[in-house]
Amino acid sequence: MILRPNCLKKGDKVATISLSWGGAGDSELRWRYDQGVARLQNVFGLEVVAMPNSLKGTDFAYQNPEARAADLMTAFKDQSIKAIFSNIGGDDSIRLLPYIDIDVIRNNPKIFMGFSDSTITHLICLKAGISSFYGPAILTDFAENVSMHSYTIDSIKKTLFSSGEIGDVLPTPEWTSEFVAWEESNRNRKRKMNPNTGYEVIQGKGIARGPLIGGCIEVLEFAKGTIIWPDLSMFENSILFFETSEETPEPSMVRYWLRNYGAQGILEKVNGIIFAKPLDETYYEEYKKEILTVLTEYQLTDLPVLYNMNFGHTEPKFILPYRRMAEINCDKKTFAIIDHGVE
Repeated sequence: MILRPNCLKKGDKVATISLSWGGAGDSELRWRYDQGVARLQNVFGLEVVAMPNSLKGTDFAYQNPEARAADLMTAFKDQSIKAIFSNIGGDDSIRLLPYIDIDVIRNNPKIFMGFSDSTITHLICLKAGISSFYGPAILTDFAENVSMHSYTIDSIKKTLFSSGEIGDVLPTPEWTSEFVAWEESNRNRKRKMNPNTGYEVIQGKGIARGPLIGGCIEVLEFAKGTIIWPDLSMFENSILFFETSEETPEPSMVRYWLRNYGAQGILEKVNGIIFAKPLDETYYEEYKKEILTVLTEYQLTDLPVLYNMNFGHTEPKFILPYRRMAEINCDKKTFAIIDHGVE
């Protein structure tokens, strides 16, 4: 059984943490971290504490994976901390594994949220038997120039601050992945938003339901064959979710990775798949072609697949709670989380 953590409320203490890249502690980016923390305080009414090693900068973080892992263990063990928010992703969380005590997490369930390289920490939480949340990070969504997007705010409140069913997850009416350098002089420059076309059914019909499992497709490659890779049974009747990172991998790589899921028997186990909008919509059509190619190769042409979803490396984004029940409706082109994420 996968446990739900307790919901957040105003006044709760939450931790910020650097589990991969340590940029939040670099002097030229500290303003960005402070801006994200201010949103946690002013928008959500939370008390914020930085984990001891989380703001020591890029070099320290890279050189000391044990210290990063110690922060995670400390945050889970501290009974006064009700949630843990990732500062940012990176490519280095996999080096934490030798220093993680799964029992500490299992015995102290609480909210963990992040995306991208945080996929590793989500799989750690899953191994410990607790549900975590694939969603916004401090330096990105919380620290968004000028203000947080209302779509992201609403998703956070509905998912983490309410024990009710999350319900329909509508497409955002607008999106962006415009790069604006994280210089303090740009803090009042809003990023250009683009109209969103909504979710796209690329194959399948009817309704598919199942518990959510997945992550950043490149980071999941780090985890295969390790102690945190989920057992095949964990994928049974699930809704598998994937997103690609800011590195916008070549379409052929998506084909190769998906073939591995086919070879493992995972694709034939799942009830449906959702894919996020790629950064800048780069390879938008090419990724679809590769997905359909692999599903055809494995004779899974009826498997429901919903595309152009608003999670991952574009903003704004909604939150995906691991192992909570979701629904794809191919006929209506809708997505819902028919479950509550927290107690």
